[in-house]
Amino acid sequence: MIKKAENIIVGISIGDLNGIGSEVVLKTFEDARMLELCTPVVFANVKILSFIKRNLESTVVLHGIDKLDQLVPGKINVLNVWKEGVDLNLGVNDDKVGEYAIKSFVAATKALKEGLVDVLVTAPINKYNIQSEDFKFPGHTDYLDQELEGDALMFMVQDNLRVGLLTDHVPINEVASRLTEDLIVKKIETVKQSLIRDFSIGNPKIAVLGLNPHCGDGGVIGKEDEELIKPVLKKMFDKGTMVFGPFAADGFFGSGHYEKFDAVIATYHDQGLVPFKTLSFGKGVNFTAGLSKVRTSPDHGTAYDIAGKGIADFNSFKEAVYLALDVYRSRIQYEEMTEKPLKVKEK
Repeated sequence: MIKKAENIIVGISIGDLNGIGSEVVLKTFEDARMLELCTPVVFANVKILSFIKRNLESTVVLHGIDKLDQLVPGKINVLNVWKEGVDLNLGVNDDKVGEYAIKSFVAATKALKEGLVDVLVTAPINKYNIQSEDFKFPGHTDYLDQELEGDALMFMVQDNLRVGLLTDHVPINEVASRLTEDLIVKKIETVKQSLIRDFSIGNPKIAVLGLNPHCGDGGVIGKEDEELIKPVLKKMFDKGTMVFGPFAADGFFGSGHYEKFDAVIATYHDQGLVPFKTLSFGKGVNFTAGLSKVRTSPDHGTAYDIAGKGIADFNSFKEAVYLALDVYRSRIQYEEMTEKPLKVKEK
């Protein structure tokens, strides 16, 4: 079934209420032009969000609803996921507030699965205070990987800079043991298909960074690059995937070499995210590639130190909304192009 390209419904999970999530959401939709691009629905409680709005002296108008069929285009809809009040202490880590962050996220994910919202944008959570008997996931991505079809991959995006990861939230001393041929192939294929389907790039070029300093210097500083990564990349390249590397990570971004590729895949978290966040200047977006539904988030955390002060930069969250809309439209275009492929006439 072909999806709609207009009046896209953006589900928003509110994140940690003691952090800056609510502030960046409200600031994003203070610009009325945003409501011409999409219909937002925040999964939270309208009384709580109204309290935060007054504290920030925000001018937005909130429209509280109890069911998603009450959505009103042109309004900032707030779905009441819970009715009771919540004691807030802005800037403080609070396990009780973490419970409400997960209530919001789980409800938004359910609506996404059921097609009641078209895309999901998640405000920042605290990975520590969300843990409970009912929710034992390191973060958003792992839960979405369980709930949605496909294989989730963290894909950091800012304009034409796109950075994926072979391993994400993994201790550095476990990275080498996690790398296998199957994992490398799966992650590269996920990035390739995302570039084609989500970014409309026909034959993408992908760079892969090496694990060890100088890609191991021929095995002197580690053998993984020479004995594992390099052979896998060659095998995939010989089969038609435009994948190159491994490249030494230390000078890859500083030299501008990344600009020659449609995406870069780092072997571990900081190898990819440190240069990405340095180059993206607060406008980066975390996109979960490889899933049947579209989810994005800003590239920052709860920022307790500035919560409630009205000084949070909302550009990353706004860019997350833009990217979610762009990917959704790109998937519509991809489906239209592949649903009824042209038949080749027989000679």
